[in-house]
Amino acid sequence: MNKASLPDLVLWDMDGTLIDQTDSIIRCYHEVIQSFGHSKPTPLEIKRSLGGPLTHTLSLFLPEDSIEEARILFKETFPKYMFEGIIVLEGALELIEQLNIQGVPQAIITNKQGMNARAVSKRCGFDRYIKVCIGNGDNRYEKPQLEFTESVVQAMGGEYNNIVLIGDSPTDVKTAINYKAKCYAVATGSHTKDELIEAGANKAFNNLNEIIQLWEL
Repeated sequence: MNKASLPDLVLWDMDGTLIDQTDSIIRCYHEVIQSFGHSKPTPLEIKRSLGGPLTHTLSLFLPEDSIEEARILFKETFPKYMFEGIIVLEGALELIEQLNIQGVPQAIITNKQGMNARAVSKRCGFDRYIKVCIGNGDNRYEKPQLEFTESVVQAMGGEYNNIVLIGDSPTDVKTAINYKAKCYAVATGSHTKDELIEAGANKAFNNLNEIIQLWEL
């Protein structure tokens, strides 16, 4: 292993990167959207919209004057579905553990509600190695805003010159670009490697195991 090739901070996206929680997310969106009298979108339509702010996805399927009420309802409804069918993606725990062994600090940066993200992190065992997990509602910012990333980096303390954000969506790519960090994108969500490179990712991989191989961990 060439330790010099490792970043000095890794920022993790959660959904589609570390975990697959698509089924429970789709069920919650369906319940919320149908409660406003609208027909439910297809699972693919919802999946393709994920990664950005909750309000963005809701705005694709509901009129503007319903968004805030729907946002609150989603926040209240999701916990009952949160752990249904949750899958830790292949290579996630191994990569987190190996980075920890090498002394690379790690944090989770997500547009999932912060309290839900921390519950998932604990359930999946990520919190054994990742102590900082910041999500939507923890401050007034969200991905891809530079200020949101800055809040996560500040929570880590220290000075970092080689930051890599690992994510699965164009929102993650934009988040990294806005902070002048690198983005290593994985096609384990709803976007292909070509789409992620086109969005501006520095590198794109089929899965996290390929990053383990790249870093020789």
